Amino acid sequence: MDPVLTELIDMSHYLGDPARGYAILGEGNSSARIDENSFYVKASGTTMADIDEHGFVKVSIPKVTSILDDPDAGDDDVSRVFKESLLEPGETRRPSVEAMLHAILLQVPEFRFIGHTHPAYTNMVLCSSKAEEVATGRLFPDHIVSLGHKSVYVPYVDPGLVLAREVRKRFEAFVAEEGVLPKAIFMQNHGLITMGSSPKAVTSCTDMAEKASQVAVGAYAMGGPRYMAPHEVERIFTRPDEAYRLKSIADTE
Repeated sequence: MDPVLTELIDMSHYLGDPARGYAILGEGNSSARIDENSFYVKASGTTMADIDEHGFVKVSIPKVTSILDDPDAGDDDVSRVFKESLLEPGETRRPSVEAMLHAILLQVPEFRFIGHTHPAYTNMVLCSSKAEEVATGRLFPDHIVSLGHKSVYVPYVDPGLVLAREVRKRFEAFVAEEGVLPKAIFMQNHGLITMGSSPKAVTSCTDMAEKASQVAVGAYAMGGPRYMAPHEVERIFTRPDEAYRLKSIADTE
């Protein structure tokens, strides 16, 4: 089996473990880049907890992103492009509805693995009136070490093509404004995306996002959170010792 697919399966099992509550039943999806033109992505309707090599499809990045800028594209076009993007002869399974979103992010050289989940506490936050405040704020030093100084926040839009376009727009704006790549994307009334160079980078960011969301829920119940001030966040974000520690936490170079 392709070592990339083996790593993707293991990462998916971690994210789909029912004990963690990150994704149940058919929730969530995951992907990994094979090369600059292709990737594996979870097939629609499969379950992350017990997925195997037969639960992923091999997809063309250029093909699946080909209608992103077509203003007239609709559901029928998405179905057609998804079918045309399949790279294995005789493949009949449909890629995840979020395959375009994965393809966009996997075009970033630093991202090789992506996990999209719906963690319980994270979605408590994202389904609340405080969603953007929590998603973009920072509560404690390790929150910054794992997730960076800030995350991308995406207001609710229709999943699939519309969401892929919105994520691309907000991702590009984040990079232009902040000068760094984000580690996570929080989508209102939807869920979480984490991305990185390794499965560990994806799972550690997901773990920390869920812990921070749980802390936020508790802090609001106690009268409201005290978010760290910008200068406090910047200090942790730029400390060399914290960057060194991140390498072991997230298995990054």
